Amino acid sequence: MSSSLPADTHIGAVHLRVHDLEKLVTFYREVLGFSVVGEDGATAALGVVDERPLLVLHETPHAPSRPPGTTGLFHVAFRMPTRVDLGAMVLRVRNQKRPFQGFGDHNVSEAAYLSDPEGNGIELYADRSREVWHSVEGDVFMTTEPLDLPGLLMAAEAPAPALPPGAVVGHVHLRVSSLEAAEEFYVGRMGFNVTTRGYPGALFLAAGDYHHHIGCNVWGESTPRHPPEGSLGLISFDVIVPDGDERGRLLGNSDEGLLLDADEIGVRVARG
Repeated sequence: MSSSLPADTHIGAVHLRVHDLEKLVTFYREVLGFSVVGEDGATAALGVVDERPLLVLHETPHAPSRPPGTTGLFHVAFRMPTRVDLGAMVLRVRNQKRPFQGFGDHNVSEAAYLSDPEGNGIELYADRSREVWHSVEGDVFMTTEPLDLPGLLMAAEAPAPALPPGAVVGHVHLRVSSLEAAEEFYVGRMGFNVTTRGYPGALFLAAGDYHHHIGCNVWGESTPRHPPEGSLGLISFDVIVPDGDERGRLLGNSDEGLLLDADEIGVRVARG
C-alpha cells in the first residue's frame, strides 16, 4: 500500500498525439491565447510565456483515430487564477466564434466546456473559495448545476488578451475501463486520495485536500474498451511531485519516470 502524496503534488503538462500540428497550434493560440513556449520538429509545447508548459502536442500524421467511447482523455481542465479570468476567457472564445459544448456549476468551481479541432475535450474553470466547499458523507460535495453565465460574463472586464499568467492544468479527467482498476493504480500505487466516490459512474482523486487532480468515469452505454495502439489523443500527463524521496518510491525501476495505469495511459512523475 502506498503512502499519501505530498499535498502540493499537482498536474503538469498533458501530452497529446495529434494529426495536424499546425492546425492545433493555431487553435490553441488564436482561440485560447496559448503561447508556443517550445518547439522541436513535430512537437510543440504550449502555455504561458516564462511558465512551465501546460500542453505538449506530438504530430503523428498516420496515427489511427480514437473511436468514440474508448478509454483515454475525457478532458484536460485548465484552471484560471480567478473568476474574472474565467469570464474573460469565455468572452475570448465567444469572440473567436468557437462553440461551447456546455457550462456547469460544480459547487467547488464554475466551468465551461469545448473541444479542440481533433476532438480533445477542454474544460476552462475557476475554483470557488475553499470556504464554500463542503463534504457529504466523507465526499467533497460536487454537483453539476446550471452556470450563472450572465453573472460570469459581467464579472469579466473584457475578453482575455491571452491565457492569463498563473493558469495551470488543474486536473485531467479520464474515461477508464474500470473504476476499481483506476483506484487500485492511482490510490494504491501512486498515493492519491479518493475525494468523491458517490458521483454516479465516476471517481475523483487528489493529493492533499484539493477537490480533484484526477477524475475517472465509465459513463456511456457500455464498458469502455481500449482504442487501437498509438491512437490520437492522450499519450501521458505529468504528475509533479516535489518530494524527491516520494518520487523515488513511485518510480522504483521504471524507465524515464513513466508509469502506465490499467488502461495504458502514461503518467510521467517529475520533480517540482
